[in-house]
Amino acid sequence: MSVQTPPRLLDLAGASLLRDEASAISAVEDLPTELFPPLFMEAFHGRHIETLKAMVQAWPFVHLPLGDLIDMPHVGPLQAVLEALDVLLAQKVRPRRCKLRVLDLRDTGQTFWSMWSGASTHGCSSSGMVPVAEHRSMTQQPVAPLEVFIELCLKKRTLDNFLTYLIRWVEQRKVSIHLCCKKLKIVTMSTENIMTVLSMVQLDCIQEVQVNCTWHLSTLAVFAPLLGQMGNVQRLFLSPILVSAFEELEQQHVVQITSQFLRLHHLRDLHMESPSFLEGCLDQMLRCLKTPLDNLSITNCRLTDSDLLHLSQCPNICQLKGLDLSGVTLTDFSPELLQVLLEQVAASLQELNLEQCGISDFQLESILPVLSHCSQLRTLSLCGNLLSMTIMEKLLCHTTGMPHLSDEFYPAPQESYSPHGALHLGRLAQLRDELIEIMRNLGCPRAIWLSSSPCPRWGNKTFYQEEPFLYHCYISA
Repeated sequence: MSVQTPPRLLDLAGASLLRDEASAISAVEDLPTELFPPLFMEAFHGRHIETLKAMVQAWPFVHLPLGDLIDMPHVGPLQAVLEALDVLLAQKVRPRRCKLRVLDLRDTGQTFWSMWSGASTHGCSSSGMVPVAEHRSMTQQPVAPLEVFIELCLKKRTLDNFLTYLIRWVEQRKVSIHLCCKKLKIVTMSTENIMTVLSMVQLDCIQEVQVNCTWHLSTLAVFAPLLGQMGNVQRLFLSPILVSAFEELEQQHVVQITSQFLRLHHLRDLHMESPSFLEGCLDQMLRCLKTPLDNLSITNCRLTDSDLLHLSQCPNICQLKGLDLSGVTLTDFSPELLQVLLEQVAASLQELNLEQCGISDFQLESILPVLSHCSQLRTLSLCGNLLSMTIMEKLLCHTTGMPHLSDEFYPAPQESYSPHGALHLGRLAQLRDELIEIMRNLGCPRAIWLSSSPCPRWGNKTFYQEEPFLYHCYISA
């Protein structure tokens, strides 16, 4: 028989107080601080509107994490809180108890409410962001009475009711409200609406930008000045950008875009998918980088010899932890360029992705010595390249004993295929056994993933500590 946990005295006191809303409102000024959070939760979920307003105006904490209490923030549940804030903002002298400075409409993980409700908490999730100048705007202009934090995921062509209501509310109070967000994600929305929303946001609060939709280069050029105002951005993700047929106009757009990187003094991670506009002019962007990058991803595009040369000479890649050039055709590149590039990052590199780069046996063999000096390397992916059994044996030999290498993603050997490109499963099984024997002879237990197409990293992973093991998967191209 299960035993129910009896309610705490605090919970009983709060429930009793809310039965008489007039008494609850009059008691707010003298309410013990520890009773505020559980009583606020009861009032919020029970729609005790007047009590809710009174509690907001006497909130004894700097931070009110309202987003944790609502699954989908609509106008209704917020209206009482915003009306109470209007009363606060209109007052020249704040109520004696009120310390409220931040209204948080994000889902931050219930940590605050769990702590005060008596539920166990064991820390909160981390975004991996470095706390740089979070309130930079506050040091450069008069302190705003209230900061409102939201999650901005612009995924509809038109503004939803909540965002429309909030934007209008902030617009009417721009002097006394700072609308902030740490992470901006654009999935699909008209440029006009994007500009409308961002015109209300303190852009220097944004630390991560994701553009997850296909834009024309001209659209990115329009967005670029706003990006330049996001001086605290640490992570930037750009999806494929379509270019026009007018080369002169295109070059103007490239200059407009790359010049904004001069203003991103905290950029650490740069991910660009299919940035075809950078072909032949990658140096323009690299010259504008202000700080060393932790991760660089330039994928599924064409680069020139000069692009790769400038990349290898860029001083701001010398501390890279992750380098992703998957889908960049390297077949015709001089191996020396790849060698110099890897030498630049050998001391710090932890992840290297060269999937579907058209790398030849000769190129891979040329970079094996410097690859073996990447002492921090943890993940290496070469899937999608046509490599012979001979070069794969050399690869295993050179990477044996690398202290941190744990995830290895390799293509099925070239000998597994017929002259017409058909995969022979029986031949692959034979080559698999040969590779296992090679690893056994090298005397270093390890696990590798073998794939006939770019490796599905979300697939099953099997490890054996006692002996080497080769995991292989077959995926139709």
